Amino acid sequence: MVEKVESRPKRARKPRGEVYIEREWCKGCGFCVEFCPTGVLEMSAEFNAKGYHPPVVADPEKCNACGLCGMYCPEFAIWSVRR
Repeated sequence: MVEKVESRPKRARKPRGEVYIEREWCKGCGFCVEFCPTGVLEMSAEFNAKGYHPPVVADPEKCNACGLCGMYCPEFAIWSVRR
């Protein structure tokens, strides 16, 4: 007979990072969205003052503060910090 081993209950995952976006600096290139390994960001349907679509944080719980969004941003309009 095979004995069933109970696993630990899954805990809610806390975000390990926070993403900050300077919407008015953004030129809507989408590099941050494309290179985010966890899918935290998506492009907004709204426009900034320059007429570009800046990114928005779609799923903040997935952020691991890897910093790739800020590394690829040519305008330094986005960055992440560890919690």
